[in-house]
Amino acid sequence: MKAVIAIDSFKGSLTSLEAGNSVAAGIRRVFPDAECIIRPLADGGEGTVDALVAACDGKNMEVSVTGPLGAPVLCHYGIIEKTKTAIIEMSGAAGITLVPVSERNPLFTTTFGVGEVIRDAIEKSCRHFIIGIGGSATNDGGTGMLQALGFSLFDGNGAPIRSGALGLKDLAFIDDKNALPELKNCTFRIACDVTNPLCGEKGCSAVFGPQKGADEAMIREMDQWLAHYAALAAEKYPKTDSSYPGAGAAGGLGFAFLTFLHGKLESGIQIVLEETSLADYVKDANLVITGEGRLDGQTVFGKAPIGVAKTAKQYGKPVLAFSGCVTPDASACNEAGIDAFFPILRTVTSLEEAMEPRQAMENMEAAVEQVFRVIKTFHNLIYKS
Repeated sequence: MKAVIAIDSFKGSLTSLEAGNSVAAGIRRVFPDAECIIRPLADGGEGTVDALVAACDGKNMEVSVTGPLGAPVLCHYGIIEKTKTAIIEMSGAAGITLVPVSERNPLFTTTFGVGEVIRDAIEKSCRHFIIGIGGSATNDGGTGMLQALGFSLFDGNGAPIRSGALGLKDLAFIDDKNALPELKNCTFRIACDVTNPLCGEKGCSAVFGPQKGADEAMIREMDQWLAHYAALAAEKYPKTDSSYPGAGAAGGLGFAFLTFLHGKLESGIQIVLEETSLADYVKDANLVITGEGRLDGQTVFGKAPIGVAKTAKQYGKPVLAFSGCVTPDASACNEAGIDAFFPILRTVTSLEEAMEPRQAMENMEAAVEQVFRVIKTFHNLIYKS
């Protein structure tokens, strides 16, 4: 038996590799000689750096950068030497989890640190970038990142604009003559699974501003400032499109990548599947195993397990999924290519206990073992009859 295991991390509990190793251990309790191929998985969000570094023989890096509130933070990112590719999660430099709830205010939070990570990778000879932009604490339109990369964003007095969305209020001039020259030779693939435009009722301020600490008055102001920012950009960059799906991602960071760095916004899971060459492993497997911490009705909308299932179905492979828990609407996953899914919890327990890594690994191994005992039983019955 050859099983390809590509399972997303159980956030706060198991990494993708830990979950995959637990699945393999459960299979081997029943089929000791099974060939279990574990491929790290992520969907462009948390865990993408670790997954791609592990799958592509990369190395981990760490750099001190400006955090969302201005204080230094250590940002972890990856480099794949053979392709000169940097793997970055913007949340490591400007993520909402870096800001205490009581201090969340998008007027002041900045993406400057994201630009510093990119600059560090450029200095290490990277010219290709895969960047996940989920989980931001910011609404500055990516202006902080641009400033860190050498772009000039000035107010009416010729001074650099302030950090955060407040800087957009004063923005009067944008120029790229002092931008890092290496940027002209860089490519940016942006893992982005939201389709919000920059401005308007579905824009980043209105939709994501509240979770970042914005009230109604702030939302209205920030939306106006971002519209002004887009208008200034359009004067210099004719292809500027603030309505492009995903321009509003990460508080407008998607717009900055599209407009100033010629980035491409792509499905996060598709980027990961391509970079890890999952199809090459799936095509001659007997079955494919995937999953994530929680399977629900939202899983079918671009989440990692469905990306795996679609790849498997291209080759007619059966797909099983394991998760920490499932909801009633998870049945939509069956229609999207997952043939059967199983929660791994074995008893009533607290969330904290269930997420304890050792307990989660034991639950995974046990659940997988029982499923594969069923497979073995029916396999033997079919071939004996």
